[in-house]
Amino acid sequence: MEYYQEPFTPAESAVLTRFFTNIDRPVFALINLPEVVKGALFARYSRSAKSLRRLFLDEFVDDPETGIEALAAQIAGDDPLLNLRRAETLYQRVFFEYGDDSVAQLGGVHLACEQASNVLTKVLEWGRLAAYLEQSTRYIAYDARLGGRYRYLVPPEVEGTQTEAPYREFCEWAFTVYSKLVADMTSYYRQRFPQGEEPAPIWNATIRAKACDTVRGLLPASTLSNVGIYATGQAYEMALMRMQSHPLVEARAYSVLMLEELRKVIPAFLTRVDRPDRGVAWSSYLQATREALESLTPLEAPEPAPQVTLTDWDPEGELKVVAAALYAASELSDGRLLQIARDMTAEERTGVLRALVGDRTNRRHKPGRPMERTYYRFDVLCDFGAFRDLQRHRLMTIEWQRLGTRLGYDLPPDLVDAGLDEPYLEVLAGAADLYETARAELGMDVAQYVVPFAYNIRFVVEMSARQAFHMLELRTQPAGHPTYRAVCAEMHRQIAEVAGHRALAEAMSFVDYSSVELERLEGERRAASRRQTPPVAYGMTSSNR
Repeated sequence: MEYYQEPFTPAESAVLTRFFTNIDRPVFALINLPEVVKGALFARYSRSAKSLRRLFLDEFVDDPETGIEALAAQIAGDDPLLNLRRAETLYQRVFFEYGDDSVAQLGGVHLACEQASNVLTKVLEWGRLAAYLEQSTRYIAYDARLGGRYRYLVPPEVEGTQTEAPYREFCEWAFTVYSKLVADMTSYYRQRFPQGEEPAPIWNATIRAKACDTVRGLLPASTLSNVGIYATGQAYEMALMRMQSHPLVEARAYSVLMLEELRKVIPAFLTRVDRPDRGVAWSSYLQATREALESLTPLEAPEPAPQVTLTDWDPEGELKVVAAALYAASELSDGRLLQIARDMTAEERTGVLRALVGDRTNRRHKPGRPMERTYYRFDVLCDFGAFRDLQRHRLMTIEWQRLGTRLGYDLPPDLVDAGLDEPYLEVLAGAADLYETARAELGMDVAQYVVPFAYNIRFVVEMSARQAFHMLELRTQPAGHPTYRAVCAEMHRQIAEVAGHRALAEAMSFVDYSSVELERLEGERRAASRRQTPPVAYGMTSSNR
């Protein structure tokens, strides 16, 4: 695997080596920084086209509020990892003394994963118990080159094959058309939505996000992205063992880079990953089960399907939530409470549900665990761009199929209205042809890299009513992308009308069906207002200021 190496001056390198585990590879851990600074870096990272190290140099080092310049001066000697190694020696003794896997949940690492394809980002973000921030396609236009070419990966499986030349030509073409259409749609939206009294920064950001949202369907899955991860040692261990068994070279090679950096800061937590009798055996098990299932999978052409289908639910779901709501407040058994709930009138059950939900003044006020007593399983078919957003809700059960071009694609209506749909459709048609060639020569896994975001992917989502509150209310907000807003609105409708759980659906009162044209406008207004408001000094009162 080859990666672009960002150049730094000697002075910049001297600063960076004190806060990052390396300055010449795409995977690196953050060290010697306050936790709030790490969090702020990752938050800014998701909306910047810069690498994390460049962002750190440009926006954080000289900021007097972060205190990084003074912190760098305090780190003595030429070995910024010295104190970490001393602490690791102490912790390793404790770790081996207790010998408990749960100990590995108590130490975490901020890890930057750069130049990862959008196929790999989904592998990185598989684990539930971790925090991820991924570079946004809404706030960043992928029209800048990285090391002389557009930001896409040429997979090792493609290099040296008959597919390599057409693959490179297609990616260059797709990014060239993408870059032109982002500029064209920006002009189109400027004319369609005149600025008026809106401040220029708010209006420009809103228009830019709208254009990027509309055209992002042209980006191939090979598009390079940056992902910031915060996870415990145990979560990293599980991720690395999954990646070691992955069919794609990119994932396996990236796991080696990750393990090398993580061992610089938490080696005691990762001793089993590459041991033949532990991590290697586990990875082999995962690979064997995957291959066994693939050998038994029927080879049928995919059938047409609606965007959202509720395939399974509990007909007694609302009744069971009522019983669960009473459990913690009572001294009765689960079975007895279920019988009491069955004996209630519909009005009485509604009263319990209303008490459980309470008076919610905003969508962040969510009912508690009794809402986990019922479930909904949806089969979803939507474009890969929207899937990338919905996949982030990892507490639900989500499984997805390989990305391909045989399930159709999404064509944004605004492209048609602007008369710019022809070049968009030409790229999608070219992708479909190249996909079939790559699939025949290199297999279904490798062929995913050529598929643009506009093409549909099929995935299944199973979630409790509690998780439905979170995802459906969040992902139907006006600031969201129209595609996933439509998916989540339809999920909400089917919970009420197909499952018949009308009381639970009505309790999801912040699901928003409204139609908006400039999705990011209100969000940009709020962001501008926050920037003008001084931050609160927590812990400071009038008596101790």
